[in-house]
Amino acid sequence: MHYSETWDLDSIFAGGIDSPALAEKMTTIKQQLTTTADVLVHWRAAADTPDADWFTQLVNNLQAIQAGIDQATVFVVAYQSAHADDTKAAPRLNQLYQLDNQLDNLLTRFKKQLVKLDANTFKALIKQPALAPLAFNLTEMRQQGLALLDDDTEALINSLALDGFQGWSDHYDTLVSAIKVPYTDETGQTTQLSAGQAQNMLAAAMPNEQRAQLMRNWEAAWQAHAAPFADTLNHLAGFRLANYRAHGTDDFLKKPLELNRMSRATLDTMYQVVADSKHLLLSYLQRKAQLLGKSQLDWQDIEAPLALGEVPSQTYDQAADFVIKNFQQFSPKMGALAKHALENRWVEAENRPNKRPGGYMENLPETHESRIFMTFTGSPNDTATLAHELGHAFHGSVIQDLPLWRQDYAMNVAETASTFAELIVADASVKAADDTKTKLTLLDAKMQNPLAMFLDIRARYLFETRFYEARQHGIVTPDELSQLMLNAQQEAYGNALSTYHPMFWASKLHFYIDDVPFYNFPYTFGYLFSLGIYAQAKTQPDFEDRYIALLRDTANMSTEDLAAKHLNVDLTKPAFWQAGVALIKRDIDEFMALSASLI
Repeated sequence: MHYSETWDLDSIFAGGIDSPALAEKMTTIKQQLTTTADVLVHWRAAADTPDADWFTQLVNNLQAIQAGIDQATVFVVAYQSAHADDTKAAPRLNQLYQLDNQLDNLLTRFKKQLVKLDANTFKALIKQPALAPLAFNLTEMRQQGLALLDDDTEALINSLALDGFQGWSDHYDTLVSAIKVPYTDETGQTTQLSAGQAQNMLAAAMPNEQRAQLMRNWEAAWQAHAAPFADTLNHLAGFRLANYRAHGTDDFLKKPLELNRMSRATLDTMYQVVADSKHLLLSYLQRKAQLLGKSQLDWQDIEAPLALGEVPSQTYDQAADFVIKNFQQFSPKMGALAKHALENRWVEAENRPNKRPGGYMENLPETHESRIFMTFTGSPNDTATLAHELGHAFHGSVIQDLPLWRQDYAMNVAETASTFAELIVADASVKAADDTKTKLTLLDAKMQNPLAMFLDIRARYLFETRFYEARQHGIVTPDELSQLMLNAQQEAYGNALSTYHPMFWASKLHFYIDDVPFYNFPYTFGYLFSLGIYAQAKTQPDFEDRYIALLRDTANMSTEDLAAKHLNVDLTKPAFWQAGVALIKRDIDEFMALSASLI
């Protein structure tokens, strides 16, 4: 079947960034904010016991405002991602940030009012049939309210955050749009690549010499702009730390853990198992170096396709059909959602200039759809990315009937459905290979996930932890940032590489995301969590129903409770994480056995 490689944004708001419907939506949101603000200002929770119907309506109004802002923001970000050179998107996005800031102020007041309710009144309210599905979320909000400052101070912090958080994050996008990376092909012709194009090319097949040249130019391009990137990262982190101190904590991991609804014990146990298991991956890297004719891999070789056997480049249509087919074998509902998404143009995949790098999925809460952004070049990694993002979309589809706050799952469990979907497609690709060299090439592609989760993302976590420790004492210079990154990479990779990527602190978007600090460890969690689910899926006939039940609970309890309820495991103990490592070891053992005769 033929699928469009460009997405449909007009069905959200017709007319592009100047859409009259978008402008009208923003006007409506402003009116809703004004009306709801008036209600909250006149509610004295300590004195007024709220009527259940009145309180339910207030909760519904707040969710409706949030849904409207999210719907509009997804549209503008999507437009900006696909038209990186259109300067009109940024001002519109800033307007939405201001509306979101006003909503944050209302939610701050709402949370503080929840604190003022006596315990019996609050318990009675959340037992109401209309509010019972939100009992966990409302209880969580009440707990958050205990740490809030007075209304004026919180409003001031939220206002300053437009420049302190969003402003610096947006500035990073502006800096990236100016990055140009020269690349000279085998004919001697030099092309100036955007950051996104260069990033895609580094993961594509090419001779070792050309890849090394491109990597040198990639590192130099970021180094040439090190000062403004360092300013951006320092000020973003500085504002975050000041915000933490204002709320009574110097623990920069406290908020990330709360956002992911997980404990420090779970985080520490997971990373101890990761550190103890990295030798498995280092043996794989050494074998890959031998297969590439090198004594040690360089940084750019980690994602380089092995290309021992013939892995034909897939068209977008072939990749889409492959994903649908293999989703259906595990879950007919997953397959049906993927088919619907592709046929209805939820995906932007065209390989063209003026697109931002990377890939993502965002849910549209009002139209109960999703939009997926990526760039498809025909590699196995692109097929994996398509599966990954469609997995996210499936997660969104099975919770769309729940109240909006029940859809607000944390980032760590957000990566569960996506990584699970990616595992399905990776295993299917390896299984379909009909000769040893092709199977090795596909196993190598599959190994990109554990390499990223255990080595690369651990390096990011080590770097970010040490950066925030240093930032508490002052500005961290570009050279110091590069040294911190180099040290973290060498530790995470066990000094197994010949060269590293010290400017990774500048080239990686995740360090500059404003609303989610420590955008790293949740990926490792999601990967290992999904491995456990995947193992169960192969042996349990009622898997689809149990899997959907787990996904529907992802914003309804702590991470530890979710695992205990649906998987019967304790995340603070090594056994669960070690079970995931065992599946990785299985793939490495197969790779080592198949490749032994080739060295």
